[in-house]
Amino acid sequence: MKKAKQTDKDELRTEYKLSDFPKGLMRGKYAECLRESSNVVVLKPEVAQAFPNQEAVNNALLSLIQIAKKTTRIRVLGQSVR
Repeated sequence: MKKAKQTDKDELRTEYKLSDFPKGLMRGKYAECLRESSNVVVLKPEVAQAFPNQEAVNNALLSLIQIAKKTTRIRVLGQSVR
């Protein structure tokens, strides 16, 4: 079985016509929507070097959340409330 020849990525396939797209073609049409709904986080290289994998990152962040919850106090009229 032979591979089909790959055409230039910027050209339409032969089965499509420009008239099929009345508003024209637009690159990255859904990029912003995808970016908003994505849960991917890009770490700075220094941070990425400190953690060997995603489990280590998640454990560190969960520990930080627990510590923050234990040490955060709500102050009402000069009194601390837990």
